[in-house]
Amino acid sequence: MTTLPSSLKQIALFLNRLPGIGEKTANRLAMYFLRMPEIELKTFGENISNLKSRTKLCKECFNLTEEEFCGICTDNTRDKSIITVVETVLDLLSFEVGNIYHGVYHVLHGRIDPLNSIGPDDIYINQLLNRIKELSSFAKASADKDELKEIILATNPDMEGEATARYISNKLKTSNFKFQITRLAYGLPMGANLEYADYGTLGKAIEGRREY
Repeated sequence: MTTLPSSLKQIALFLNRLPGIGEKTANRLAMYFLRMPEIELKTFGENISNLKSRTKLCKECFNLTEEEFCGICTDNTRDKSIITVVETVLDLLSFEVGNIYHGVYHVLHGRIDPLNSIGPDDIYINQLLNRIKELSSFAKASADKDELKEIILATNPDMEGEATARYISNKLKTSNFKFQITRLAYGLPMGANLEYADYGTLGKAIEGRREY
């Protein structure tokens, strides 16, 4: 039986370990790498090799960056009076698609999950609270135009995401900060059919209804 050369096989085995990549897809990708121009393959290899050493967390929002602060935090066109709190960088990227949001972010890098021994101190909640405290103090002292106006809790709509949002909301409310705390709306997606909606989704749709 014909097998792949050792180096090609090792690449296929590595790719097979990636999420959503089966054995056949891994073999096809490995063969694609083999057909790539050498200069492109070399550049790709260098990027992979330097990925861990070059990538770090933004000092402001904990987004991924290669600089001290990420491109969103340094963008003067962003509305820094609104902070959206997300669980992961992938969630942040979802907001950036379609140019639907123009505020800034705070990435928690996880959510409160007692069953997996993940508590508030294991993710970037304290850093969020400190950031808000500093922003509020600075705006009060300088009458800055970017005074914090709203915190959007955009954790996922599951048990752990709800617990995380509730914990953050309670912490913020007990601190007497003067800004709005909001949660992403739940309900029916565009194009949905009521017949197939579960009771939880319908319940949230009823709760979040608005004047039409």
